Amino acid sequence: QVQLVESGGGLVQPGGSLTLSCVASGFTFTDYGINWYRQGLGKGRELVATISPTGANTAYGRSVKGRFTVSRDNNRNTCYLQMTRLEPADTAMYYCNALNSWGQGTQVTVSS
Repeated sequence: QVQLVESGGGLVQPGGSLTLSCVASGFTFTDYGINWYRQGLGKGRELVATISPTGANTAYGRSVKGRFTVSRDNNRNTCYLQMTRLEPADTAMYYCNALNSWGQGTQVTVSS
């Protein structure tokens, strides 16, 4: 079955950087786009970034555009979310999504 496993979250100071990873299995990775979502405490789930199957096309949510970069390594069945200039408002659980399946999430906390 489809499995998505996120990692790389943690506590970081404002202005810092983190890179999240999502390792996928159970489907042909190169056939599907991958999405990153986040959900802050008491908030709805927000689409952060999306990447096409080949990686040629990407799109970002307005609040992260210019600060976050999504990429993928199709040889490793892995998608990445590089986050820079992090702000307290970026604090959330971050989820990888594909084929209507979700990972367990990885927590990102931005605080001094």
